Amino acid sequence: MAADSKSCLYEARVMHHRFHPKKHYFYYDIFMFYLNLDELNGLDSSLKWMSRNKFNLFNFRDKDHLQLPRKKPDKSKNVKEQLTVYLKENGIDIGKGRIMVLTNLATLGYQFNPVSFYYCFDENEKPLCSVVEVCNTFMELKPYFLGPQTTEENKFKLNTAKEFYVSPFIDLDTHFDFNLTVPDQKLDIRIDDFDKNGKLFFNSTLTGKSRELNDKNLLIYFFSFPFITVKVIAMIHWQALLLWKKNIRFNRKSENGDLQKGVFRPYQS
Repeated sequence: MAADSKSCLYEARVMHHRFHPKKHYFYYDIFMFYLNLDELNGLDSSLKWMSRNKFNLFNFRDKDHLQLPRKKPDKSKNVKEQLTVYLKENGIDIGKGRIMVLTNLATLGYQFNPVSFYYCFDENEKPLCSVVEVCNTFMELKPYFLGPQTTEENKFKLNTAKEFYVSPFIDLDTHFDFNLTVPDQKLDIRIDDFDKNGKLFFNSTLTGKSRELNDKNLLIYFFSFPFITVKVIAMIHWQALLLWKKNIRFNRKSENGDLQKGVFRPYQS
């Protein structure tokens, strides 16, 4: 089902494990959408509980994703058109290939999506590149490009400077280490964090199994994971409170502005 170009759902588990300076571990269960960007309009027409750019139980909103140029974005382009421009800026012409995105959708109009993963394939269905689109609680967004040189069969691997304010409890001069397996029947994503000395101090995983994208499953997941996007933002703040109680150093967003680079939708304080 998920090994080809067909859109689907993933019933998944998010796990975070911090090793330093103090241990902190948690996991929670979620579900996510894995969508072929060329199928969005068709899914809007065929599904009762999912729409594109209009209110529903679940709504894919183009505005929630990458928009170029960065300072004065062209909102007339849809998400695939925007991403195609971004890929060309990074030396990739997708041509007649396809782009899949693993993401959350607005639920009853509310959206918070900490990360979306784009998987880009050439015309021969070979994985070409990936883009990890990270969003913080200030609604800023930063894409991380994993080009052809990061590809190993059906995996993408990249260690890169973070330079983005994601968590107030993690310094900005750390490195993300992305390990992304192209989704199929199973979902397998790992993102590690290394400090400026190259020491692993945090890892996160996203694992799951594919499920058919249909109205029945949309209703099942809506009630099994009520207000999923609200749950995500609530869990982020709850875990932040627990970290604060452990006296882990808190970094304010106003600090180290020079380390916040390549940010889209910059927050105006």
